[in-house]
This record gives sequence, C-alpha cells and structure tokens, in this order.
Amino acid sequence: MPQTASETNRRVSLRIPPEDKALLMRAAALEQTNLTEFMVRASLEAARGTIHRAERLALSERDSLAVLDLLENPPAPNARLVAAAGGLPDHQ
Repeated sequence: MPQTASETNRRVSLRIPPEDKALLMRAAALEQTNLTEFMVRASLEAARGTIHRAERLALSERDSLAVLDLLENPPAPNARLVAAAGGLPDHQ
C-alpha cells in the first residue's frame, strides 16, 4: 500500500536485492561518500534529466528555421480551420 506524502517525514524506504545494494555501496565507497548521499545525488541527477527531457524540445537547425519561417509567414487558414473557428471573419 502506498504511503501518503508527509512534509515532516524525510525518509524514503527501499527494498532492493542484496546484490544491488552491494553494487550501490561499492559505488558510494568509490565516490568517498555514504550510501544515502550517493543515492540521493544519483536520483536527483536522474530526476532532473527526466524532467529536462520531458519539458524541452530540441530542434535541428533546419527545423528551427522552418518554425521561424512559419511564424513570420503563417499559411492561410484552410476550410477546416475556418469551419472550426465558426466561420469567423478575418480581422487582419
């Protein structure tokens, strides 16, 4: 059963196979830190990477130029767009 988030509880409990824990402990020792610090640092780095990839879109130079061109020279609305807008008159 999932635990509810609590502002006063700063603990995170994990259950992992012993061989995974040993691997993490070895890596933490190589970094000259403790297991908690190693795991927090690695988890935060992974979380930031995940958020970065989810929130950003990288375009090639060609695609960037195409977007800029479309912004400067938008195409005329087609019939389906005009119909979706309720046939509103053009206010340009």
